[in-house]
Amino acid sequence: MNTYYADGSSVQIGALVPLTRPGWVEAGQHLLAGLELAVREVNEAGGIVGRPLELVVRDTAADPQRAAAAVDELAHLGVAALAGEYHSVVARAAAARADALGLPFLCSSAVVDALTEQPTEWVARLAPAQSRGWQIYADFLLSAGHSRIAVAAEPSVYWASGIRILRDHLAPRGGTVVELDMRALAPTAVCDELVDNRATALLLLVGHPEPAVSIVKSVRRDQRLAGIMMGAPAGQPEFAEWATLLGDDSAAIPFLRYLPERLSPLGARVETVLRERLGEAPCFVAFEGYDTVAVLADVLRTQGADRARTAEYWPRVAVEGTRGQIQFSRMPGISVWQWARTPIQVVDRDPAEPDRFRILHAD
Repeated sequence: MNTYYADGSSVQIGALVPLTRPGWVEAGQHLLAGLELAVREVNEAGGIVGRPLELVVRDTAADPQRAAAAVDELAHLGVAALAGEYHSVVARAAAARADALGLPFLCSSAVVDALTEQPTEWVARLAPAQSRGWQIYADFLLSAGHSRIAVAAEPSVYWASGIRILRDHLAPRGGTVVELDMRALAPTAVCDELVDNRATALLLLVGHPEPAVSIVKSVRRDQRLAGIMMGAPAGQPEFAEWATLLGDDSAAIPFLRYLPERLSPLGARVETVLRERLGEAPCFVAFEGYDTVAVLADVLRTQGADRARTAEYWPRVAVEGTRGQIQFSRMPGISVWQWARTPIQVVDRDPAEPDRFRILHAD
């Protein structure tokens, strides 16, 4: 099958993916499916100037220390670049280590603005910065008539950043954000807090499946809260497991999704193949995985497997991905090379047909 390669050596990309708990396993599976499909297609088209492209996969299990150790190992193995990761706190640890080692890292899915503490030339990102996506979500809340927002939150750099973005964006527009500390509250106690605070919307800034699923069930069953809207900007309702665990309760919970209203011909083809591989509709994370390899393959073909030259090439990337043309630039307040025009939607599951998504707002 690989007889066209000049020698047996491969060009390796290290892939960081959450594949076991407490990582978001379904997200990791979709991310890996996208990465693997793109690698297969690169190799079917002749590889990287006659050499096969190879993924070296490491499971981060949502553990920052484990991710940092994996970056050290992959750098020692000689990978040309790093790809992947879904969880923001894990991607931060990986990005810091990649920056320290001088190893190019194209982050697929993590959105937290401060992916590195200081500006770096080594890291680029496909997912939108959290500030952009969550400001769009805040605008959606206001347009839907919600100005008294409660957030059920767990301790995390990612959740704390999200709360700050929401507060900063909503306050000048007359909105308020009340934080409910889920270290101190049981899911049933959340309902009393929502009534006391007269909140019209509750955002789930908590882990999946728990306590997110239990909170949804408690709120849905409390007659006092029949009119409240629940939201999950981080995207928990995107995945099939959400619908399986919650049934009809899974619907009408808006979340952020990074897809265009209409996929390109490439995106439509990739969607068809991924659906067959996954046995279900691919979520946006699978497209992020595919686009990551598409970008890295283009860079490696152009610059070779030299790490420094790869990092120097980020601002010159122009690759047609599944969701539009990918280019990287510097953005205010963002420390890495950033795809500035990642498509963003607010969507939910249709109450009449929970397997179908409704686009409620798009940017």
